[in-house]
This record gives sequence, C-alpha cells and structure tokens, in this order.
Amino acid sequence: MRVITFRNATEFLKTALPYLEAYEVLNGLMLGIAFRLSQSPPRRRTRPFLALVEGDGKLVGAALMTPPRKMVLYSHLDDCQPVVEALGKALVGTCWTVPAVLGPANVADSWAKMWERGNNRPPKPGMMQRVFELRQVQPLKLPSGKLRLAAADDFERTVAWIQGFHKDANIQDDLEAVELLARGKIQNGDLFLWENEAGEPVTMAAKARPTRHGITVTLVYTPAELRGRGYATACVATLSQQLLDEGYQFCTLFTDLSNPVSNHIYEKIGYTAVADFHEYFF
Repeated sequence: MRVITFRNATEFLKTALPYLEAYEVLNGLMLGIAFRLSQSPPRRRTRPFLALVEGDGKLVGAALMTPPRKMVLYSHLDDCQPVVEALGKALVGTCWTVPAVLGPANVADSWAKMWERGNNRPPKPGMMQRVFELRQVQPLKLPSGKLRLAAADDFERTVAWIQGFHKDANIQDDLEAVELLARGKIQNGDLFLWENEAGEPVTMAAKARPTRHGITVTLVYTPAELRGRGYATACVATLSQQLLDEGYQFCTLFTDLSNPVSNHIYEKIGYTAVADFHEYFF
C-alpha cells in the first residue's frame, strides 16, 4: 500500500474526485469538506491532512482531517485493515494527531482495532450513525405552516437551538464556535426555520456540504417542548424538496442509530438507509 498526501484540497480533489464520486452518497461528508477547503483556506493554522491510499496501482482508500476535528475515513474494500494500517504509518512522526475518526463501519472499526493494539486499551465509541439518501420526497400530510430562511433577527434563537442540537449529538463546541456557525449559516442563506400557523419558529434545519450532485440536510432540531407535532417532518420534507427542485440529484443526512424516532421520520419522508458510520474517540 502506498499513501499519497496532498498539500491542499484542490490537488487532493484532482486525484480523488473520480474515486470518491463513484460512491458519492457515502463520501458526501469528505467531498463536501474538500470542496469547501478548495474554495477557502481553513481558518486554523494547522493545515489539513489529505491522503489517498493506492494498492496495485488503484485507489483503495482516502482520509481527510481538519485539526482539531476528527478524521473522516473511506475505503471501498471489505478488508480495509491494510488501508488503515498504511494511513496510520504515514502519520507517524508528523505534526498531525488523530483525536477521533468517523467513517463507514468497517473502516472506522479497523482503525479502532489498530489503535487498541498500539495503546493496549480500547478507544471510546462515539455516535453510531446511519447515512440516508433521498431522491424523491413522499407525499405527506404536513402540519400548517411554512419554511423560511433564518434572518439576522433569529440569531439568538438559532444559537440556542444549535447548542441543543450539539448537546443531543454529543458534539463539544464552545459558544464562540456555535455563534460563528450560526452567523455563517444565516449570512450564507443556509439555515431554515419552519414556522407554525401562528408564525412562530418551531423547528430548524440547514443545508450543508454541497457536492457536484448532492447536498446534505443537517442541524435538524426541534425544542423538546414542541416535539411530536410533525414540525421536523414538515421542515425536512419541504427543505429536501426545495433542494431537489434547485437541481440536486439527491439529499443525504446522518442520523443517530440510537434515536428510532428521527430515523422513522426520515424514512417516512422518503430517505432510505445506505450505510452505517461509526465514530471513535482516542
């Protein structure tokens, strides 16, 4: 196995794009981050880790990490242990440390096994997730209301809701990072609110990480006291249809496998399960 590293996302995408787009739904996260990095440099000083793994002259794996965030992994091989072993060796003696990994279950599990062997203790499992894909929204009876873009006046509300989303998803981010995320989403027109028939915002969702053919729906959050009324279903279904109408071939989203309610909601809308993703912290 040979590991090829790249100094920037533009060079990474030149080589990686055909390989990753062959499984674009699975690689929406990695591709979306890489496209964003190619359009604007990372805000942090440590440069990203961008790598491809080659075996017998063909690409067999990929990795991307923007420190201090987790490493995103991918390999199409069923037996991907040699891929993660090669990536692990390539990181030895470099400036990069891997705080966590996220990837298709077999790939992330292989990295976790490698880390456990090297450290004589198991890693901490994170959220077990599932990637869903939607190409057609199913007809649904939705509660009265409408979808609208979040505006500057919604800033404080969306900050609080993103904090709630992060708490539910066990994401550790300080207030400054959350405010930066909320402000950027609002300014870029990426954050949406569902208003009930009284004109009150009741649910939030965002679009993120566009690739050449798809886009992700994320930050889906309804305050606890407003759940069970169909607001999240209405918000996600309407936003997903809007994105398909804009020309995207598909929408993707990640769900928490431990939350059967949200998984059922997305399936009702028309999202279908593609693969499980595992997360580990070191």
